[in-house]
Amino acid sequence: MRFRHPDGTTVHLAYCTNVHPAESLDGVMAQLRDHCAPVRRRLGRDRLGIGLWLARDAARTLDTDPAALRALRRELDRGGLEVVTLNGFPYEGFGAAEVKYRVYKPDWADPERLEYTTALARILTGLLPDDVTEGSVSTLPLGWRTTWSADRARAGQRALSTLAERLDALAELTGRSVRVGLEPEPGCTVETTGDALAPLTAVGHPRIGVCVDTCHLATSFEDPTAALDALAAARVPVVKSQLSAALHAEHPDRPEVRAALAAFAEPRFLHQTRTVTATGLRGTDDLDEAVGGTALPATAPWRSHFHVPLHAAPAAPLTSTLPVLRTALTRLVGGPHPLTRHLEVETYTWQALPPELRPRSRDRLADGIAAELALARDELTGLGLKELP
Repeated sequence: MRFRHPDGTTVHLAYCTNVHPAESLDGVMAQLRDHCAPVRRRLGRDRLGIGLWLARDAARTLDTDPAALRALRRELDRGGLEVVTLNGFPYEGFGAAEVKYRVYKPDWADPERLEYTTALARILTGLLPDDVTEGSVSTLPLGWRTTWSADRARAGQRALSTLAERLDALAELTGRSVRVGLEPEPGCTVETTGDALAPLTAVGHPRIGVCVDTCHLATSFEDPTAALDALAAARVPVVKSQLSAALHAEHPDRPEVRAALAAFAEPRFLHQTRTVTATGLRGTDDLDEAVGGTALPATAPWRSHFHVPLHAAPAAPLTSTLPVLRTALTRLVGGPHPLTRHLEVETYTWQALPPELRPRSRDRLADGIAAELALARDELTGLGLKELP
């Protein structure tokens, strides 16, 4: 979906296909037919943006086989789909029964992360629509904090500098610019947008910036306006923004609230949970650690890294951080000029919701994704952007 900002800029809205995990190129092709095209039809659009997730094996196939890349581009065109952004955070196995900490491997100290991300950038230049010259890739925020050391930090910094050089060369070769954004996430060495400033200013390259995920922003209790203003002041580009909402519990000391939160604790994904105390942010690596004991003080609200559907906040006594998303979006695209041109709805946790909230069929999932995109569309038009055909 495309929108015209009042300054004339085109802003792209997509939804991320990591909600339909596939490891192979055949699986990606099936996603387009079985999921993405039906969402487009529900929205009544001739064209729908998707933020494609390509696992390692699919990416290797596309990067080494020009015929395979052309076939994917034809399938996108046939389905009325377009790609301007890729999700390069998960490397493989995102559809496994247990993902948890595995999603943070390989990190940016591992040469494979650099090679994978470079391959994604090359692939994206072949997938961009004919009238688009700029793409984006979101990526792991360096690494998980407990495995990150000074030596690994130096290796990661070198890798980002090498990536910047490769992106420059790719732009010169293809005439298409790809930018890569670190996606701050709770528990990682770059947990907040503030944590991203030092490594990114050290790289100091306009093709390397930040992907602002509004669920992560909210989980860490960052003020969206202050965070985005700080990035702008440091001249760190917002490469893309993932529109998502976290789980919010206003009164975690109450038994009924703990019980409601416990229903969202599940074995597949990590749900980092945070609260603000007089001495700063406190947190656990997962939701069950928080609800099952005394690891977190319960005197202030809790937020958990659980991407809940944008259009359907959890029932009381819980809610979502949709207001944080709205505030961030106002700063991102509501001003005289947009801070980013790539927006991506990223609710990958539909099948991790409590059983009674999960979509029971492919059609119900498509209904839900379309409803999320419709909400995002309405937010954008409410900020003065005009939806384009």
